[in-house]
Amino acid sequence: MYFLVPSLMGVGYLVLIPSGDVLRRSFLTALSGKWVGLENYRNVLTNEAFLLAAGNTLRFLGLCLPLLLSLSLLLALALCRVSRPERVKALYLLPMAIPSATVVLVWRLLFSRQGFLNAWLGTHVDWLGEHTALYILVGSYIWKNLGYTMVLWLAGLKAIPAQLTEAARVDGAGPLCCFLRITLPNLKGCAYTITVLSLLNAFKSFREAYLVSGAYPQQDIYLLQHLFQNWYTRLDMDKLAAGAVLLALVLGSLSLLLQKLWDKAG
Repeated sequence: MYFLVPSLMGVGYLVLIPSGDVLRRSFLTALSGKWVGLENYRNVLTNEAFLLAAGNTLRFLGLCLPLLLSLSLLLALALCRVSRPERVKALYLLPMAIPSATVVLVWRLLFSRQGFLNAWLGTHVDWLGEHTALYILVGSYIWKNLGYTMVLWLAGLKAIPAQLTEAARVDGAGPLCCFLRITLPNLKGCAYTITVLSLLNAFKSFREAYLVSGAYPQQDIYLLQHLFQNWYTRLDMDKLAAGAVLLALVLGSLSLLLQKLWDKAG
């Protein structure tokens, strides 16, 4: 038990105390430190920029998470049929090793007004400044995290005893029936972890969007991270603290909801 004391002290000093300070600041004014109660939360929830950023973030998550989870699972199932897939396993994680600045350079080469896509189509559209910017961001997120998520699915698939599927096939079950009745139920444990990790990784796509378009990008990819960055730059610490608490509550509630749904599904 005493071996845990240094770790607990580190977590307390680096996580719990700063989190408590953020919660305290969310009830105070930024400059005078005057107690204002829930006023900061009201200001955040009625702020047009916050509503825009929250809506865009939800749209982004609603698009990229189902696509990523389904595509990576399908590819993992296909790789299970390939003999010796470990030969190309290093290639799965290659996109995650590519620096964000390199990804941004590829974006600009492809989608700028003088980019390869416009040269191929014979147009002069700024794809990063149109509504297509959101889909480019979704595609970039899926491309970067597809291999990593696929490796996680592969680990779950490898843990399923092959005897279960073989016995079902002997009894006349087809591939779809084996997938629905054997594979999916046995993937329930790792599916929760993969979903939560994918949700957290989705917030890292801010780096690419920020490097491409700066603090005020095209309206469809103005995310919560842009808003928090701008509030931090303007020293709106009261709004920033309230927004951070709200985001932590939403993510925590979403994780608990997913856990409850997973438990019910079992």
